[in-house]
Amino acid sequence: MTARLNGAQPYALGLFRIVIGLLFACHGAMALFGVLGGVDGKGATAATGAWPNWYAAVIELVGGALVLLGLGTRVAAFVASGAMAYAYFKVHQPQGLWPIENSGEGAAMYCWSMFLLIFTGSGAFGVDRLLDKRTSAQGRQAADQTPVAA
Repeated sequence: MTARLNGAQPYALGLFRIVIGLLFACHGAMALFGVLGGVDGKGATAATGAWPNWYAAVIELVGGALVLLGLGTRVAAFVASGAMAYAYFKVHQPQGLWPIENSGEGAAMYCWSMFLLIFTGSGAFGVDRLLDKRTSAQGRQAADQTPVAA
């Protein structure tokens, strides 16, 4: 059973990445464009250039989209994880010690989810994986075409 689960690991990781990226991007779209209820539940958006809300929304939208696609997953996840750590410690943690009492569960979960993706990469179904295959295939072709010197 362990061998079967290990064989499915890249696919499970790819699905995890897609779901986390989609949900993260939805938070950014909500704050930037007022969709899905907006920041106040009535379609309001974050004020352009307002620190930290607008910048967080840009990181959420762009980082979430990149993670969703599996394009630059590790770098996007690094930036997103840092943004969520900042959100937790600056916005939520002063309200109380535990995430359940300071409403910081979402920030903590996104922070650790993105942190995991830094180390695991995109898994299956990611653009990163396609680019890696193409780059390694081109490298093998170039090595095969190199003349042998005597």
